Amino acid sequence: MTSVLLLNGPNLNLLGTREPEIYGKETLDDLVAKLSSVMDELGGKLAHCQSNHEGVLIDAIHQARGVHDGILINPGAFTHYSYAIRDALASVALPTIEIHISNIHAREEFRHHSVIAPVAIGQVVGLGMDGYEWALRALVRKIEKK
Repeated sequence: MTSVLLLNGPNLNLLGTREPEIYGKETLDDLVAKLSSVMDELGGKLAHCQSNHEGVLIDAIHQARGVHDGILINPGAFTHYSYAIRDALASVALPTIEIHISNIHAREEFRHHSVIAPVAIGQVVGLGMDGYEWALRALVRKIEKK
């Protein structure tokens, strides 16, 4: 059974109310329920952690080794400067896909660079909440081909 850890970084707990014109009206609970349903369909399981604290996300990444087969991560603002999260992902060596609801490359200049991308097998940006499902399905396919 394939197990995926879904990580969501800072401010993503406010989905549904935070800038709905950018991030939509779907809540984080809605998203997790939808992705759990997708994993049920795929015969796998989904674990989820959201935190506004870098160290909590790093601890979750470390604890994923030997427990989960891959990681789907929306690091939020940590995308652009958290070498600690980048190094944690590299250290556990689990296939990881980076996800962003908005197109970070079409927004403010500081959002254009990801320190996470070089240690991820892929990046899905700008496809709204649907991007999470597509990234999850792609990650499970990659894991199962391994």
